[in-house]
Amino acid sequence: MAKDQSFAAKVAKATAGKSGAACPECGEVYSAVKLITSEKSETTNSWKFNQRLLQVCKCNEAEVYG
Repeated sequence: MAKDQSFAAKVAKATAGKSGAACPECGEVYSAVKLITSEKSETTNSWKFNQRLLQVCKCNEAEVYG
């Protein structure tokens, strides 16, 4: 049977080892967020999408959400 590769499974994996992990600066518990950015390649002149799973708290909320 194929391995489950849904977004929920990836978020669960990202937070599995860090359940209840708090930020050392603000003390808030991290929340996992999937960030998708589009970038234009200079060589091929085409658009590419980058996906990252980030841990967000009050400290870096403005940097991630803009």
